Amino acid sequence: MQSFRLLTPDAQYADDALIERATAGTGVTWDIFRERSPECIPDEAFARCDAMVVWHEMPIDAALISKLKNCRIIVRAGVGFDHIDLDSAARAGIPVCNTPDYGTSEVADHAVALMLTMRRGIASYHRNLMASPQEGFDHSRAPLLGRLRGQTFGIVGLGRIGTAAALRAKAFGMRVLAYDPQVSRGTEIAVGVDRCDSIEELLEQSDVVSLHCPLTADTGAMINADRLSMMRKSAILINTARGAIVDIEALIEALRDGTIAGAGIDVLPTEPPSPSDAIAIAYAGGHDALVGERLFVTPHAAWSSPESVADARRLSVETAVQFLRDGRMRNLVNNPASTKRGAA
Repeated sequence: MQSFRLLTPDAQYADDALIERATAGTGVTWDIFRERSPECIPDEAFARCDAMVVWHEMPIDAALISKLKNCRIIVRAGVGFDHIDLDSAARAGIPVCNTPDYGTSEVADHAVALMLTMRRGIASYHRNLMASPQEGFDHSRAPLLGRLRGQTFGIVGLGRIGTAAALRAKAFGMRVLAYDPQVSRGTEIAVGVDRCDSIEELLEQSDVVSLHCPLTADTGAMINADRLSMMRKSAILINTARGAIVDIEALIEALRDGTIAGAGIDVLPTEPPSPSDAIAIAYAGGHDALVGERLFVTPHAAWSSPESVADARRLSVETAVQFLRDGRMRNLVNNPASTKRGAA
C-alpha cells in the first residue's frame, strides 16, 4: 500500500486528529500544528507533505506555496477559500478543493436565529432583565420587535446556504427575494422565490437582508455606505458569509444615524477584531447603547456544531485521500496549470 504524509498547519480541533486518522486509514502519516503563521512551522513540514488540509487561521499565500515541494493537493476544511492564493497554487500545479457539503443547515439556522433575536426581541429582553428583573419585565423594551409574516426576506447569494435560508424564511410566511448573478435563471422558480436583477433592487424592497455570497473582487465591501442608504430605515442586515463583504465602519455609522434599524454579524474583516476596530470599540465594556439592542455579533460561529465540525474534518480528508490514492477530484476551486502532481 502506498504511504502518504498529510499536513494540517492550523488545526481547529483539540484531539490528536482522531477523525482524520480514522478517515485516512493506514499508510498515512500526519503532521498536526495549531498555528496562525507559517513561520511557526518548520519548512521541512511543508516540503515533505503530499497534501495539506487547511482551516481558516493561516493565509496560504505564494510564499507558503513555494515551500510545497511535494504537495499534490490543498483541501480547505470548510467552504470559503479567500485566504488561499488560488492562482499561485494553480501555477504550481496544485489543485485546491473545498468542502462545501458541511455546515449548510447550521449557517442557515444561524442567519434566521439572528433575525429572530432582533425581530422577537430575545436579546433585548435578556439584557434588560439582567439589568433589573423588575424594570426589565416590560414587553415594550425591544426596539426591533416586529411581525415576520408578510415581511420581505432578501437573500444575496442563492447557493446551498442561501437556498436553505430561503426555505426557512418561507416557513415564517415571509416573501423571499434573491439576487445572485452567478446562478442560472430559473433557479429562483425551483426554490420558490422572486429574483432581483440587481442588488439595489433587493436592498430597496427587503425588510431583512441576509448575505450568503463568497468574498470576491466583486463582493468586497459590497455593502458600503451607499448601499446601506438604499435600505429601509426599519430593515436589518445579517452577515454569515464573509466579513469583508461589509464595510463595518459604514455599518456602525448607519446604525448610529438610523439609516438602518439593526444588524446581526457573525463574520468580521479581521478575526478576532483588533482593539481599534469599530466593532471592538462598540463592544468594549458593554456600555454602547447599540450593542445588544441593534447590533449583535457572534464569533464566526454560524457554521459550528459538533456534527458540523465532524463533517468538515471527515469530508476534507476524504477529498485529499481520494485524490492521492485514486486521482479522483471533487469540489475543485482553481485551475491547476498542470497535472504533474496528480495521484501517485
